[in-house]
Amino acid sequence: MEIQNKATSLWGNFFKVNMVQIRTFHMTWFAFFACFFAWFGIAPLMIIVREELNLTKEQVGWTIIGSVAVTIFARFLVGWLVDRYGPRMTYTWLLVLGAFPVAFIGLANSFESFLLFRLAIDMIGASFVITQYHTSVMFAPNVVGTANATSAGWGNLGGGVTQLMMPLIFSAFVIGFGFTDAAAWRLSMVVVGGVIFVIGIAYYFLTQDAPDGNFKDLRAQGKMLKKEKVAGAYWQALSDYRVWILFLIYGACFGIELTVNNVAALYFYDYFEVDLITAGAIAASFGLMNIFARTLGGIFGDNFGSLWGLKGRSFWLFIVLLGEGLALMLFSQMNVLFLAIPTLILFSLFTQMAEGATYSVVPFINKKALGAVAGVVGAGGNAGAVAAGFLFKGAIEWNDVFFIIGAVVVAASFLSFLIRFSPQREAEERIAFEQAQMDVLVNKAEEAKRAVMTSQRLIAEAKAELAK
Repeated sequence: MEIQNKATSLWGNFFKVNMVQIRTFHMTWFAFFACFFAWFGIAPLMIIVREELNLTKEQVGWTIIGSVAVTIFARFLVGWLVDRYGPRMTYTWLLVLGAFPVAFIGLANSFESFLLFRLAIDMIGASFVITQYHTSVMFAPNVVGTANATSAGWGNLGGGVTQLMMPLIFSAFVIGFGFTDAAAWRLSMVVVGGVIFVIGIAYYFLTQDAPDGNFKDLRAQGKMLKKEKVAGAYWQALSDYRVWILFLIYGACFGIELTVNNVAALYFYDYFEVDLITAGAIAASFGLMNIFARTLGGIFGDNFGSLWGLKGRSFWLFIVLLGEGLALMLFSQMNVLFLAIPTLILFSLFTQMAEGATYSVVPFINKKALGAVAGVVGAGGNAGAVAAGFLFKGAIEWNDVFFIIGAVVVAASFLSFLIRFSPQREAEERIAFEQAQMDVLVNKAEEAKRAVMTSQRLIAEAKAELAK
């Protein structure tokens, strides 16, 4: 059965936190922001960690791979868990348990122990699946692409903010409190771990699974698939070739973003000879584009969908993926700083719009197994990051690696044309889309009617005063 009472407007209700859909939207993007901040919190400090632990280039490459590898499997698992137990409980446990390896990575004193903690931190990367699921069940077809893209984009913003903030937190411990470099990077991670633990507790109390209640209650009322039937829907989703096409496509956009988050500070530090804080600030500019870029991808996805249906969403995905690949190839050829920065930003714009465009398609693949689809596609992002990470640990110069990856993304963009929907499905979604649009107009008409009635009452009262 379809989940009912989804919100048909995001921006019009943006500050109405009494609405469970809007309150959940704000909680879920902020939880993802905190997870992303923690997930890549160590990346801008790798310059310090590399020196202290005497890491080689190959070992740094393994930490880059390790930072995203476990998340592939975690996203598959979380996709199943969220279909079965709901996003509220799944997110709560992920945040609470994930806080421990984040806070305790400072116990590492060798490459091997550092890599083990890095692998453990990976599991919080699965938070993305829950965020996308939670907004998908809260918002109607006319705005679900925008809601998904905005929640993910603002969450991904954590990857940019952490590049800027972690060097500052580190510096505060060193300069403000007199700690050594070795102690300061460890204490910085303890702070981050404590924050996501608190957010996990808040998520439990401030959200619910769906607009009409939690999954346990909805299943008892016969409004959702029973837990026992979730596994069947999960395997049905895995057998759909479109899910695996989106798996590859998401690897070509989000996977590349993950890789750049890991290597950007080191790349600018080594190749352009800037200092730690400057390298972090430049790297942050890549992630900070998430403030609006991913949302743009979702907005245009919804707009293309309103004009040309589900196939319009797929075509928009092709456009932004192609732009991403070409922009990355251009960035790889920049060897002076004042040209490298704007091309990095252009590349970031297309990358994050491609991510938003991908998840404006995902909710329409299989609604009975939305968690499974979101999990598999999300895992594709990490698989792409692992594949790219192997290139960075080799002997190839990093600018050449960027060019190769850009060419692969250009090739991957043409996979978008393989994402097709049946005429029946197109018609069903057109009806749902127009119904949601009609609901928006009805709500606006009711608001206008109330405003007119208020004005009429005020006029009548004023006339009565004049008549006295």
